[in-house]
Amino acid sequence: MTTTTYGVNDALSNKLWAKKLNAEALKETYFGKFMGEGANNMIQMRTEFDQNAGDQVTIGLRVQLTGDGTTEGGTLQGNEESLTTYNDKLTINELAHAVRVKNKGTIDAQRVPFNLRTEGKEGLSDWFGNRFDTCMANQLAGNILVTDPRYTGNNATSVATNIIRANSATDDATVNGDTTATMKLKYIDFCVELAKTNSPVMRPVKVKGKKKWLMFLHDFQVTDLRTDAGSGQWLDIQKAALAGGIGADSNIYSDSLGEYHDVILHEWSRLPAGISNAGVAQANTRRSVFCGAQAAGVGFGKEFAKGSHFKWVEELFDYERELGVSAQTVWGIKKSVYNGADFATIPVTTYAVAHR
Repeated sequence: MTTTTYGVNDALSNKLWAKKLNAEALKETYFGKFMGEGANNMIQMRTEFDQNAGDQVTIGLRVQLTGDGTTEGGTLQGNEESLTTYNDKLTINELAHAVRVKNKGTIDAQRVPFNLRTEGKEGLSDWFGNRFDTCMANQLAGNILVTDPRYTGNNATSVATNIIRANSATDDATVNGDTTATMKLKYIDFCVELAKTNSPVMRPVKVKGKKKWLMFLHDFQVTDLRTDAGSGQWLDIQKAALAGGIGADSNIYSDSLGEYHDVILHEWSRLPAGISNAGVAQANTRRSVFCGAQAAGVGFGKEFAKGSHFKWVEELFDYERELGVSAQTVWGIKKSVYNGADFATIPVTTYAVAHR
């Protein structure tokens, strides 16, 4: 009887691994959790690349009409209002990585109780997940000090235009030297106010049918918020929630810190340090980011195989003693910016250092 086997670089085997990588890489990120095709998602998936050739998509924005209109006796002709539209562009390009391990049948493979090929796949899955997160953090926080497209999602980062700084500072450098400029709940209130009064007005995301905002805070900022015992701060709000018997319902969405003023709070260690007006990183600060719907756009190139935007390739080296495995994708992510202004992101720079 003949036994069918699937060896190294078999097309069917590689498609299976590519699909697994496609699912697992996104699952490991904040990126995947808030991504969707609809306009109510924080990160909107642009599907234009799936159907069309090209490495760039132009995204339009129509500004709300502001004219007075006419009433009885008024002349409409000649008093029409022109439509005002702006556009943003999202570019995609390649991102790939590879590992090389000893192949089965070697003494190295014999010495370890795990499958080196499997470890290679899982390592690449972790790598892509981490890189996606890093790119998203740099984009949303306006980390203009990072210029390598491999760390910015193949799109240049841009200066944050809706930024809020603790203690009303006008420069992140000022916050860097002010130990009292720590994260407080009032800055979340400031974000909500700005989101509702900004032009254009920011839209909340939809979470289980309800309108919510999302805010990401660095670990240092989270500690400052949790340990602030001042009246009306995080500690008092949690005490009031527990006393009212609503405990867990007011505390955590999945993997979140809790909720305040319709803002779901998430802890995110990848958020960067602030940047001074002179363009220098400020080590004693971190930038949290408040986000609404369509805060950023993401796109992937055409699928390499049905159900996967990743390509998995295996190569043998040194007379089949070594196995190289690579994962490749074509993608891009970019903060939404129209007419030179951030569309749905508000970074908040606070003094934030390790507490140990």
